Amino acid sequence: MTEPARFDRGHTDDLMTFLAASPTPYHAVANAAERLEKAGFRQVAETDAWDGTSGGKYVLRGGAIVAWYVPEGAAPHTPFRIVGAHTDSPNLRVKPLPDSGAHGWRQVAVEIYGGPLLNSWLDRDLGIAGRLTLRDGSTRLVNVDRPLLRVPQLAIHLDRSVTADGLKLDKQRHMQPVWGLGRDVRDGDLIAFLEETAGIPAGEVTGWDLMTHSVEPPAYLGRDHELLAGPRMDNLLSVHAGTAALAAVASSSSQPASIPVLAAFDHEENGSQSDTGADGPLLGNVLERSVHARGGSFEDRARAFAGTVCLSSDTGHAVHPNYAERHDPTHHPRVNGGPILKVNVNNRYATDGSGRAEFTAACEAADVPFQSFVSNNSMPCGTTIGPITAARHGIKTVDIGVAILSMHSVRELCGADDPFLLAGALTAFLER
Repeated sequence: MTEPARFDRGHTDDLMTFLAASPTPYHAVANAAERLEKAGFRQVAETDAWDGTSGGKYVLRGGAIVAWYVPEGAAPHTPFRIVGAHTDSPNLRVKPLPDSGAHGWRQVAVEIYGGPLLNSWLDRDLGIAGRLTLRDGSTRLVNVDRPLLRVPQLAIHLDRSVTADGLKLDKQRHMQPVWGLGRDVRDGDLIAFLEETAGIPAGEVTGWDLMTHSVEPPAYLGRDHELLAGPRMDNLLSVHAGTAALAAVASSSSQPASIPVLAAFDHEENGSQSDTGADGPLLGNVLERSVHARGGSFEDRARAFAGTVCLSSDTGHAVHPNYAERHDPTHHPRVNGGPILKVNVNNRYATDGSGRAEFTAACEAADVPFQSFVSNNSMPCGTTIGPITAARHGIKTVDIGVAILSMHSVRELCGADDPFLLAGALTAFLER
């Protein structure tokens, strides 16, 4: 007999909807903003003067969003409680001159973004999505969410060495997708196709930020539907949970003692050094302007930052049943075991003992179990926006997340209960 789910899967169902509707960072922040609007938030422009009124506000910049809720009567030196995440995922991105091809095949020229597991992109039905910039400077989102492109794998008959030596892929030669037939490659074909798809007059698009995505939708997996398979969980799972947590706190009848914030950045997968990345000025500018809008001074800003805490939420590694030796022998995070606290004494993660206490208190308040993650000493440790946020803004930061398998694959795998547990912990953290 199939056992019932441990938790109501409404949150995970909604995550699946969010993942499917967010093939790019630009779509992800637009969808997060729409959810926050329903919770009473309003967009403010960075070019306008800001007022010190209470309520929910957010800033959109490219593929990043910073949203915050000012409680009634908040003083200028009121500290912030921040959930940090990132909106980008490793993928194949369209080059400036996209139209290419050879031997009767029409192809799209792509560049490798971040560190994708390249083999997971082979023989997948891919769509294309992103942001189009028009002559007048305005932008339009586009999403061709149907089988349009494919990176075909070489048949084993033409490379018998695969069975002995393993698959070896050249990023330049082997990862260019096909999208049709034709001996004559015509410059402008892809953009003309996207203009027509988006209902834009021909020749109006002068810039683009486009990327490919698997069109296979997220799905529950396993005999008892205990698992969730889907794209871009690293790190839209955290963006979704943070959005839900901020909306819940803003909609609560009780006012939080601090100012809750969601900061979801772009470009984490390639170093965060951009105007929309965690190593840029966006978060600091928003927090400082919020202090000054409420009549605050430099001293108020310093006091607010000194009391601020950030949870950097990103996915981490669940113990892999086929590669358990790659994990630390005493730290084996399991799916559906609750969020993980990520620790690295070399500051690849920002967590310290006082940060652990902060996260412990939030999980206890939410009645959420949590686990600890540390890398095997013989393995290199990844990093997150956590150390960047701590160093750039001088605020206490704690690295957490959800344990998954197949990180950086076109389809990743997590426990179906863990997204709900993460959202619960984040909500309790923002309420404290």
